[in-house]
Amino acid sequence: MYGGGFGSLVILLLRKPGRLFVKHYSMMVGCLLTASCAFAQPASPFMAELKQFYTVRKGDLLKAADRMPAEDYDFKPTSDVRTFGQLIAHIADAQMSFCSGAKGQPKRLNAASKTSKVDLVAALRASFDECDGVFDSTTDATATLMMKAGDTEHSKFWSLLYATLHDNEEYGYIAVYLRLKNLVPPSTNSR
Repeated sequence: MYGGGFGSLVILLLRKPGRLFVKHYSMMVGCLLTASCAFAQPASPFMAELKQFYTVRKGDLLKAADRMPAEDYDFKPTSDVRTFGQLIAHIADAQMSFCSGAKGQPKRLNAASKTSKVDLVAALRASFDECDGVFDSTTDATATLMMKAGDTEHSKFWSLLYATLHDNEEYGYIAVYLRLKNLVPPSTNSR
């Protein structure tokens, strides 16, 4: 009679007179309102997407740092590259610099001076704690604020984006180190 699908249901409901119409109409409006709330955009969609990317890579880096045995933190595939421990230190120091700068309170972590797995993982966690705070407090509106970094000026968004892209690049190196030690990188392991 009316075909199939949602449009047919609407036509059928609109043709019903009286209380049945009101009851069905109210139910339909309630369902549509509930569905629209479920698909509502976050208040800061750009920062929400960037934070999602950052959070995934954060998880992979922390798992990778834990996965590599302590005795292999001095491993390096060739003599002209960093050791695994030096990569972790580099990530921690860079993150602290980017994120504390985005906060307007530049700090140094000095993870490069550490060599033990325990100390390096602690430094990595401290750098993520700093970044978590900045990500949590930055909205799309405040992401455009300009921050002074040495002789240059960048938006908070630029600093957080660069930190995330840097993490992604360094994770690519770490994945190779793990594979050379016959360990599966966390991003592969979670599939």
